[in-house]
Amino acid sequence: MLNRKTALTFLLVFTSIIFNAQCAMCKAVVESGNISMAEGVNSGITYLMVFPYLLIGVLFYVIYRYKKNAKI
Repeated sequence: MLNRKTALTFLLVFTSIIFNAQCAMCKAVVESGNISMAEGVNSGITYLMVFPYLLIGVLFYVIYRYKKNAKI
């Protein structure tokens, strides 16, 4: 059975190839040369990316606190 480090490395290497593609509209907007539109696309991507990580972080914190209080 694979250990965690090997499984994580395997997952990251092979999923990064799949996620290399871009949305055709996003690519067209960025290549059009309109700098403000490209900055807007980048800001939107960052905005959409932050919230799942925050939710996962809060979930892990709640689980950590629950486990810590359960041991006492």
